[in-house]
Amino acid sequence: MIGLVDLDIGNIGSISNMLRRLGVEHVISKDLTVLEKASKLILPGVGAFDSVMGRVQEMQLVPFLEEQVCQKKKPFMGVCVGMQILANASEEGNLQGLGWIPGQVKKFTFEGEVTKLRVPHMGWNKVNPTSSDLIFKDQNPEDAFFYFVHSYYYEVADPMSSLATTTYGKEFTSIVKKDNIYGVQFHPEKSHKHGLLLFKNFSEIPC
Repeated sequence: MIGLVDLDIGNIGSISNMLRRLGVEHVISKDLTVLEKASKLILPGVGAFDSVMGRVQEMQLVPFLEEQVCQKKKPFMGVCVGMQILANASEEGNLQGLGWIPGQVKKFTFEGEVTKLRVPHMGWNKVNPTSSDLIFKDQNPEDAFFYFVHSYYYEVADPMSSLATTTYGKEFTSIVKKDNIYGVQFHPEKSHKHGLLLFKNFSEIPC
């Protein structure tokens, strides 16, 4: 069973709908005793870095997630700002992130010919895998387009933590991974067949 961590922010209903279409058993909850029973966890987040990280702290999720994800090694996926809080910190806020995948979240800035690009980066864009992984199973790399809405990007400290990249004025990391921990910058729940396949693959990752 997949546990969807309910922060009262994020597109959690749409993720639930996709998992339901896949026939994947899941639960939406903010109750840690319920989430503890899940074999995998998904943490969605939208908005500002500090609002998401602050909500995680307010709900006392940090020690719970440390135990479930870092110690018990349950597969975990952070979505959008749920990915960004895996970093050490963000230029968007003052709070420290979880620091599970070392790096900094930085604001898009452009120079030269690309200065006219709009921020936020919004719309469909291609996700380019940098290495093989079960999360990409049956995904055609030439057709892997996902839906993005973000003004900040994740700059990983270790290039090996970057599982896929996307280009918007500059190349940036769109999927991070370390061991059992995944983070995706885009919104798979808004990405139709591509997002559906990504959730399917995540649901099938061995625990």
